Amino acid sequence: MTILANARLGDSLVNIEIENGIITAVSPVGTSSEVVSGDTIDLEGRWVLPGLWDHHVHFNQQALAVRRIDVSGATSAAEAAQIMANQVSRVRLPVGHPLIGHGFRDGLWPDTPTTEMLDAAVGGVPTLLISGDLHCAWLNTAALAMFGHAGHPTGMLLEDPCFALMARLQDIPDATLDEWVVDAATEAAARGVVGVVDMEMGPNIQSWLRRVESGFSALRIQAGIYTSHLDEAISAGLSTGTPLGGSTLVTSGPFKILTDGSLNTRTAYCVEEYQGTHDHGLLTVSPDELVPLMTKASAAGIEPAVHAIGDEANRLVLDAFEAVGCRGRIEHAQLLRTHDIPRFGALGVAASVQPEHAMDDRDIAEHHWAGRTDRAFVLRSLLDTGAQLLLGSDAPVSPLDPWVTMSAAVSRSRDGREPWHPEQVITVGEALAASTQTTVAVGQLADLIAVDRDPFTASGDELRSMSVALTMLAGSVTHNAM
Repeated sequence: MTILANARLGDSLVNIEIENGIITAVSPVGTSSEVVSGDTIDLEGRWVLPGLWDHHVHFNQQALAVRRIDVSGATSAAEAAQIMANQVSRVRLPVGHPLIGHGFRDGLWPDTPTTEMLDAAVGGVPTLLISGDLHCAWLNTAALAMFGHAGHPTGMLLEDPCFALMARLQDIPDATLDEWVVDAATEAAARGVVGVVDMEMGPNIQSWLRRVESGFSALRIQAGIYTSHLDEAISAGLSTGTPLGGSTLVTSGPFKILTDGSLNTRTAYCVEEYQGTHDHGLLTVSPDELVPLMTKASAAGIEPAVHAIGDEANRLVLDAFEAVGCRGRIEHAQLLRTHDIPRFGALGVAASVQPEHAMDDRDIAEHHWAGRTDRAFVLRSLLDTGAQLLLGSDAPVSPLDPWVTMSAAVSRSRDGREPWHPEQVITVGEALAASTQTTVAVGQLADLIAVDRDPFTASGDELRSMSVALTMLAGSVTHNAM
C-alpha cells in the first residue's frame, strides 16, 4: 500500500490510500479511519489533482523537434535563413543527413521564403525547415534534390508532400528514436502528464508495440491510426481502447483523418476566401471519401478523430458524422460557422482543441481571417451548447504542457497582451475536466499529481508556470520534485 498523506483536496486535508494502482480510500486527516502504515509520501498540504492528459500529440515529432534548430523566433524569411546559416559550421551532420530547422511561422512574414534565399544563406549544404504547424517545409536546392523534388519551383512543400518528407526524416535507428521518446515522456511527466493521445503518422501501433516490449512505462498512450494502416488494424481485431502487447498503459487509439490544412500554411478550408486572395484553402479528403472511411472504422469500434480547421471543413465533417451516425471527435475545430457550433453537442462529437494555438495564431487569424475571429477558438460557446471539450497541444506545434494549454483556455492571453476574445474563456474547473480522464475518488486509477499552489485561484500566468511536485501513474511515482 502507498499513502499520500496530508493531501489538500478542495478545502480538506486528506490521506489517500493506493493499492494495486487504484485509490482504495480517501480519509480526512485526523479521523479514526486514518491509516498510519504503509509507504507514505507526505504532501505537506499540497493540492492533489487527477493526472493530466494531452489529447493530441505527435510524439515522434515532439522527440525530434527538440533536437533540431529552433527558428520559431524568426520574424522574416531572411532571419530564418540567417539562423540556419549561423549553424552550418557548428552542427556536425552525419553523412547523408540534412541540416534541419523547426518552428517557422511565415503567415505574417514581410518577405517570401524561396529556394534561392536559403541557397544564398547556407550554400550547398542540404537544408530544410519544418513549419511550426507541421504542414509545410522549406527546402534549399540540395535538400530538394536529396528528397526527390529537384526543380521544385518554390522550395515550399505543402501538406502531403511535407508529411512524406517528415516521415523520411524519421529514418533513424528505432532504438535511438525510442530513447528520445522516453526522454520526451519523462519531460511530460514532470509537467504532471500521465497520458497522451498520440496522433503520429506512420505505423504508430507497431511503434508502440515495440516500445511496450522494451518496457515503456512512463505514460499512458492511446496510439492513433491513419488511413494507410486502418485495414491492418481492423484485421488485427483492434478497436479504440484495445490494450497493445498486453500492456495496461498502451492502447489502440482513434482513427485520424485529415480533411484540410492549417491556418499558418493558409490551407485550412474556409467558406470565405483568405484575405486579399481568391483562395479558400485545401480540402484534402472529400465527403465521398470521408463517409465510407468513417463508416468502416466506426463499424469496427474505432472512433473517428477527424482533423478540420477551416469553417467549411468543419461543416463537412459534422455532416459526415451525422450521415454515419457515430460518435467521435473533431481535431482542432478552430473556425466554425455560428450555426454549426451546437451540432457538436447534438451529434455527440467532441471538440479536441488546442487553446495555445489561439495565442500563437491570434495575429495571423486577424489578418487572414479578418472579420471572422469572433468564430475562432470558441471554447465557451462549444461548452455552452453541450459539446465535450478535450484539451491538447498538438505538440510540437505547441508545448506538451497542459498548464500552458489550460492557461490559454482560461485567460486567452499571453506575454502581457490584452485577452483575445475574452468572451470565449472557460473556467479552471472546466479546463481541468477537459485535461483529465479520471478523478480523485475511491475506485479510480491512482493517476495523480500534487502541485504547490491552488490552481483554482491561480492567474493565467501562474497556471502557465505551475510547479508540479509529484506525478504518479497507477500509484508509481514518475516525477518527484519534493
